[in-house]
Amino acid sequence: MALFSALFALLAAVGNATGTVLQRVAARTVPPGDAFSVRLVRHLLRSPAWLGGVAVIVGAAACQALALTLGSLSLVQPLLVLELPFTLLIAGALARRRLPAAGWAASVMVAAGLGLALAAAAPGGGRATASPGLWALTLFATAGAMALCVLAALPRPRGRARAALFSSASAIGYALTATLMKSATGVFERDGAGAFLTAWQTYAFVAAGACALFLLANAMESGPLVASQPALTLGEGLVSLALGILVYGERVRAGWWLVPE
Repeated sequence: MALFSALFALLAAVGNATGTVLQRVAARTVPPGDAFSVRLVRHLLRSPAWLGGVAVIVGAAACQALALTLGSLSLVQPLLVLELPFTLLIAGALARRRLPAAGWAASVMVAAGLGLALAAAAPGGGRATASPGLWALTLFATAGAMALCVLAALPRPRGRARAALFSSASAIGYALTATLMKSATGVFERDGAGAFLTAWQTYAFVAAGACALFLLANAMESGPLVASQPALTLGEGLVSLALGILVYGERVRAGWWLVPE
């Protein structure tokens, strides 16, 4: 089961990377005055590149949901960090620019580091459900952290800092989306489609995902991928790992294993 979970997580990483590149292509055409407004959404809805990116991300979300059904949040979400090197490769291919040696070296190091960290951590275990109080704490903490990132980003001019802050808010939103999605898919697996459609987590993960997507669009509009993408992929992986431990009681190895992790 863990093998298939990892496979679907890799497919999700490729899909997310492709969608991010397409969204970046669309966001570069947005007028500066339309940032963080309804006009931004209207502009993007007329862009084939942005719509194509959303379609690919929806497919990636389906792969992610399957991965979360088969494996733990602590295994699936860190694997999505591979979205970072995939994004560099796909962006270079789309722009017909060869990735420099440093880019290849960094991509290999990310993949090797991720493999070492997961092998050392051996994530697993956990429970299928969480208490209402724990969900309330999770929602309050993640929404507060997202709001702080947005408030810090809004006064800044377009550039790397603004892009990184919006992207960090988006990363927290996507981590929350995955946490809620795992609960909703668990309901589907245990109780069927009817229970899935009436579970609050189903509508909460859709809302959280839409909010994260809007924040990501602002990150793409605000600055280059080199600023937004690391904050997105690394932030999502780290926050998801923390939420997996907090919400579902998942376990990673501690002690001297923290050194290679």
